[in-house]
Amino acid sequence: MRKNEITINKELSLTHHILQVLSGKRRFENVYQSVSRMILEGPNKIEKVTVNGRQTYDFKVFRTGKKHIVGMFDEINSFVSFVKDAAEGGSSAEMAFVLIGEPGNGKTYFVDFLSGLYRDFISLPENRRYSFRFINMDKIGGYGKITRIESQTYEDPMVLAMNLSNEKEENIKLLEALGASSKKIQHFYKNYRPLGACTYYILNQIREYCDGDINKILEFIEIFPVPISESRGTLTGKYAAKDKITSSAVDLLGEESITRILNISDADNPYRFDLRRGALARVAGGGIHFADEIFKNKKDLIQVYLGVIQNRTIDIEGFKWPLDTLILATSNNSEFARFLEEKEQAPIVDRCRLTYMAHNTNYILQQELTSYAIGSKEKTNFAGEKMHIDPNLNYALSVAVVLTRMPPSDKLTPVEMMKLAAGEVAGEKSIKTLSEVINELNNDPDITKRFGQKGLGHRNLGRALQILLERSETQEGKCMYAGDIFPALECVILDYVQDPNDRIKYLNDLKIARSLHRKNVMTTIFNAYMDEPGAIEKDVLNYVNMVIGIDAKNLGPDKIWTYRDPQTGKLVPLKIDETFINSVEERLGLKNKEQKQSFRTTIAKIYGQKMIKDPNYNFMDNNELVKAVTDVRLKSDIAGAGSLVGALSNRTNEENQKLYNRMINTMVTKLGYCNTCAEKTIEYFCTQEDVT
Repeated sequence: MRKNEITINKELSLTHHILQVLSGKRRFENVYQSVSRMILEGPNKIEKVTVNGRQTYDFKVFRTGKKHIVGMFDEINSFVSFVKDAAEGGSSAEMAFVLIGEPGNGKTYFVDFLSGLYRDFISLPENRRYSFRFINMDKIGGYGKITRIESQTYEDPMVLAMNLSNEKEENIKLLEALGASSKKIQHFYKNYRPLGACTYYILNQIREYCDGDINKILEFIEIFPVPISESRGTLTGKYAAKDKITSSAVDLLGEESITRILNISDADNPYRFDLRRGALARVAGGGIHFADEIFKNKKDLIQVYLGVIQNRTIDIEGFKWPLDTLILATSNNSEFARFLEEKEQAPIVDRCRLTYMAHNTNYILQQELTSYAIGSKEKTNFAGEKMHIDPNLNYALSVAVVLTRMPPSDKLTPVEMMKLAAGEVAGEKSIKTLSEVINELNNDPDITKRFGQKGLGHRNLGRALQILLERSETQEGKCMYAGDIFPALECVILDYVQDPNDRIKYLNDLKIARSLHRKNVMTTIFNAYMDEPGAIEKDVLNYVNMVIGIDAKNLGPDKIWTYRDPQTGKLVPLKIDETFINSVEERLGLKNKEQKQSFRTTIAKIYGQKMIKDPNYNFMDNNELVKAVTDVRLKSDIAGAGSLVGALSNRTNEENQKLYNRMINTMVTKLGYCNTCAEKTIEYFCTQEDVT
């Protein structure tokens, strides 16, 4: 056999791996290309969405799984753009991606979720990452009892193939001999990296031992898949900032190993350094490194990170090991502000893509996050008895926390801002106004004054639920009653919000949330009274259809207007009741003809815009209209809400007791209440608390 003739043998050989890559069964790509492919490759991975009046993209990979990412549209767009730029050889490849924001707004959760996605993606056979080890080291000598040596940084076998000989032309000939085209070889060399110090040193020893014979050299090389382990920190790893005494550069880079020094005869051998002792080497083969609270680290560690981010190498005593790692980091606002004030380590900030992560400001999406906090497992009280969850709890809690995240504005009230941010109707205020407000706020150099940057976070929401659960009323009633979440939130604001101005604002926001909760309760009470879950929705839509039909040309003297139901597509006759229309508009405070006509035009316009996109749109997000319709129906049916309050409060006569029992029964059997929260909700309706 000639010296340069290549033999292809067992599956663990380098030649077999190269053939697998050439056939497309395995891949050779850097971490950015892998992450970019994970997010963007395949049909229906990207969707256009409108957020706060601005069109942006939504990436579906982040919306999969039970506890998927909710919201974070701008932050995810920034991340995807960063990764894509790095994958295409842009400047992002020499930078770290850093999320900065208040505690409890999902920074760490985002990185952990991404890491989980990446582990699942790489575990697929077609995406697996491979590395190599040197075997039969006892033949070479000088390594004592060490007979197998893995690449410490999980280097790709293709990188080894491109460095197998000292001469580039020889390595290209090897690839050509295995069937690689010049175009393919050119593509491989775009991701060329030199070998790490110890790998290069050992390979050089093997070359000398084999006298440069490629086939003999290949006998010392074995390919293996890179382990995917969250607990071992391989492929995805995390380094959390520690205090100044216990933290050390060793935790990131590694250190000399006594065991290796005792076995290795050559004191200059770089393999004496155990890189796997550090967090970076374990993710160096196309992995993700997560630096949690990066700016809390002491200065020498920040300096290490600067070198790692900029040069993409582990550097110990002049020895270098190249990295293929996506570096993600987080920091809270206060730590980052303190770090900037010191001004000593400013160069690292230049090497970071900073993204300021806001709290979620969409109260509809917040209900998903709140359901995560409430938990999917069945709740029980201290006695082990099943606990019920008030159907109003999620809404009450979600609205309360989102209102605290709405910054003060002269143009919009907190409720208008909250509704527009959720894509809902806010009277005559348009989404354009919200966009203007957000643009003004986001131009403020003080990050904390930007839209959604301040407010009660997910941890505070969790604390409120903990306080609610420990209340004796909750335990004894075996129900997490929505009305009790407000005192719990008040406790959280008083105990955990340090800034007095923020505390005052949040307590005022809580009052607004209480009034919205009362409107929600009014709807429930009306539906319970009518013994129909969708009674109020039906009446609201009747008002809307009457307003549209009142000016119809085909309206006869009998005032019956026939329209096509957008949900079913069927023709529906509707009797237009002008008394009902006028009563609703009076409740809305519309006194003259011009005001009424203006409001009707607005309703017709909303109808036209919304029904095209969503035939199931029901106008129930228009709180003022819902309240007005509820009040009118209560008044016409039972001579006013006051009479219903009286009937439900004073149950001394049989008729009132029957009404109360019927409503409780409807709430329990049709509206998702239990006896405890049904009784408490009716009791709350009968009080004058939070009436606006």
